Amino acid sequence: MTSRTAPQTPSPALGWLLLMPAVFGTLITLVLPTVQTIAFSFRSGGLVGPSESVGLKNYDTVLGAAGSLWPALGFTLSLTIMPLLVALVVGPLLALALDRAGTWPRRAGRIVLSLSLVTFSPAAVAVSWLRGLDPAVGGLATMVRAFTEPDSAPGTFRLVVAATTFGLVCALAVLAFLPALRGGTVTGAMFAVAGVVALAAVATGLQMFTLSLALTRGGPLDSTMTLALLQYTVVFQVARLGVGATIATATGVILGALGIAAALIVVISGMRIALTAPPATDQAPSYGKQAYAHVGQQPPAGQHPPAGWPAQGGQAYPQAGQAHPPGGQADGGASAGSARRPSAVAVVVGVLALLVVAVIMVIWAWPWLAALFTPSGEASPAPSGLRVQLNTWVPALLGALVSVGVAYLGALGIGGLRPLGRRSEWLLLPFAPWLLVGAGPLSVANWNNLRGLGLIDTFVALIPPLLISVPALFVLTLLCKGLATRTDRDFLSGVVLPSLPMAGILAGAVTLVNAQDLLWPLLVAQDRELATAPVAQLMPLNGFGGGAAEVGVTTPLVVVGLALAAVVAAQLLYLDRLAITVGGDTRSRVPAPPA
Repeated sequence: MTSRTAPQTPSPALGWLLLMPAVFGTLITLVLPTVQTIAFSFRSGGLVGPSESVGLKNYDTVLGAAGSLWPALGFTLSLTIMPLLVALVVGPLLALALDRAGTWPRRAGRIVLSLSLVTFSPAAVAVSWLRGLDPAVGGLATMVRAFTEPDSAPGTFRLVVAATTFGLVCALAVLAFLPALRGGTVTGAMFAVAGVVALAAVATGLQMFTLSLALTRGGPLDSTMTLALLQYTVVFQVARLGVGATIATATGVILGALGIAAALIVVISGMRIALTAPPATDQAPSYGKQAYAHVGQQPPAGQHPPAGWPAQGGQAYPQAGQAHPPGGQADGGASAGSARRPSAVAVVVGVLALLVVAVIMVIWAWPWLAALFTPSGEASPAPSGLRVQLNTWVPALLGALVSVGVAYLGALGIGGLRPLGRRSEWLLLPFAPWLLVGAGPLSVANWNNLRGLGLIDTFVALIPPLLISVPALFVLTLLCKGLATRTDRDFLSGVVLPSLPMAGILAGAVTLVNAQDLLWPLLVAQDRELATAPVAQLMPLNGFGGGAAEVGVTTPLVVVGLALAAVVAAQLLYLDRLAITVGGDTRSRVPAPPA
């Protein structure tokens, strides 16, 4: 009997080297624009031409008792209340029901919820709801007629936001909580994930732009003005660069604090993402139990236990027939193959919960569905066709490949090679202030930099300006950490290859987000030939008037079909195998892939 030679771990120096592109990308496209935005906030003047230093005058204008920031901040925060309830109540309850119901209901839930992920378009949703302004149109969309009155507009806008985002928020929340339910420390993981989800929901709501611009333009009488729309209006319509930069700085400070809080939850809780073995199609693992594999085996000489075998105080592996580690210390473990089938009640509850949520999703999406299958009465004056789709998807894909690629290298360095050992996750903290920051707070500086390079109104300008996706860096780091701590294989086969699919999945997700963004292409491309699908869709709108816009231009059938096929495959073959654990627990309720 021969023992295997322990695989050689690459030097930690390689980890630092892999981290350098992420550091460089952060400095160039995150730190520098942040510093420039803060510098602009101390100056007066327009977008172009001379400016002068005014000290703290802009801050007094924006943050004073009569400042425009506070009403916009209060209203924007109010928009996050109902999505938060969906994310923290509906999401985890549905995830729990699907997880208890077993494999096929859980997978069916993943497929159904995937529809919301690939079809959500804020621009399309806004155009669809605006059809309710037409007296000939009835149904749910007629709610928008209340937008004409300052007293009724804010409450109605909150309801419309809750309705239009229900499916997306619910889907993302369920996909976040399902891996936590499959981890070894379910309660701790659920609380940690809930904290991150709550912070992300608030941060996303604070940066709402497309719906507010398209539906109400902040009116009437600024009663529905959001932070992002206020910044856009002040800088790019009123041309008060310093005041707009002050709003961007204040927004960035709030988002930075939320990002740091989320990062601290991740790091302090010891969160990691594990990749488990494919579960049996007719079984649901027992809650809080470790499904042991390799029954009766002993660890190779001089090596740590292989994946799926948590160390138990240096004791030997469980022998055949033992339900927990030897020595009489029961930890709720179960021998391989003892996973229980889900009860009939659990299956029924899971299926009913999914049906209820699906029906609610369809009801709230009905204005969009009705508009999608109702032909426009007149030809659309907006650009359309292949050129618009190329403007939309090519820059979105290029930006995603670069930003996620750089993040992946950094994740391999931090989570896979762990240059600081057990404290390596603290290397994520320098990136944390931008974890939840989108294009809006940095748009003033990024637009000014692009203008200085002479790239405004060029195809290159449509590529998102970020060289690194900080959310992808965090997710991939946690996955690489989980892979590195649960494998006895070499770095390539144990960490790099198993994490590559997640990098591809995140690149696809970032592509979808980039393609549906309205703010950046609206700023950098005034040429109609460079219009992206969201810009083209909103071009016919004039105030509250419902121009003839193609509702489906942002969700072309070919793209939706390909994206849906890719998402379903990713859900069933990869994402359904993820488990989130926290603390020192490296276990999951299902075994890790065999070495």
